[in-house]
Amino acid sequence: MLIADDQLLVRRGLVLMLGPEPTVEVVGEAADGAQAVELARRLRPDVVVMDIRMPVLDGIAATERLTREAPDCRVLALSTFDMDEYVVAALRAGACGFLPKDISPEELVTALRVVHTGEAVVAPRLLTRLISSYVTAPRGPAQPAAGAGAAGGPDELTPREREVWRLIATGLDNAGIAAEMAISPSTVKNHITALFAKLQVRDRAQAVIAAYEAGLITAGERG
Repeated sequence: MLIADDQLLVRRGLVLMLGPEPTVEVVGEAADGAQAVELARRLRPDVVVMDIRMPVLDGIAATERLTREAPDCRVLALSTFDMDEYVVAALRAGACGFLPKDISPEELVTALRVVHTGEAVVAPRLLTRLISSYVTAPRGPAQPAAGAGAAGGPDELTPREREVWRLIATGLDNAGIAAEMAISPSTVKNHITALFAKLQVRDRAQAVIAAYEAGLITAGERG
């Protein structure tokens, strides 16, 4: 794991916090986003814990570069400022999760494990607030969903893939989707792989944002 934060006290605190955890090894520390990208290219950590507000290159821009240049490094964003625009920007940039800095050591370790497996994690209070904002905000002219491009998009999805997408956005995991649709978990995984490719999203968090932007989910549908 690589830690990127402009405050030395925070970096050292995270190192001490994670030191007793046998499954986590801190391989480097970066004081700004540019240094984080350079160290990630060289050290190839599995996960980069990325602060959002940093000098030289902020965490959002650094995450965008890592997504392009070191796609095997998964980014977990941490920030004192848990504003909605930061959460959305980090997830759009390719972060696999977003957590506030006031989480417990146990919550951080759990999040690192989740991100390492390829899943997304967002603090429940942030996700609830974010979804509430998307549901209640007045909609302007229709816009393409996040990640949609010329090579794909919501219109390319099969009815089954669209239903899987809707159920992801309501908060169901693969087992819940399989039960809801009366299909096997392996079939759910296949549908998810296909719809992520068509929507050009990296993970479930980006898929949820795309679902709200596309108007697939409305108030009251979330379980």
